[in-house]
Amino acid sequence: MAKPSDELIELARASLAAQEQALSEPYTEDRWEPWREAAAAFQAAVTAEAGGQGRYELEMAAKAAALHQQPEDS
Repeated sequence: MAKPSDELIELARASLAAQEQALSEPYTEDRWEPWREAAAAFQAAVTAEAGGQGRYELEMAAKAAALHQQPEDS
């Protein structure tokens, strides 16, 4: 299984948090912009970290780690 970097896990966590925030309020373009930006940053990092290899395993591993790992400052 692919091993995502700590940075990639943090980007996944930020994207998921931004998505949760966007879904908690009525839709507007402005409210969803932070999620779109966070998701784009995460996807770009997945592509860079995958280095031409398959992205799927790396992306899923990062998302799983982001969902199941507690932030260190908690």
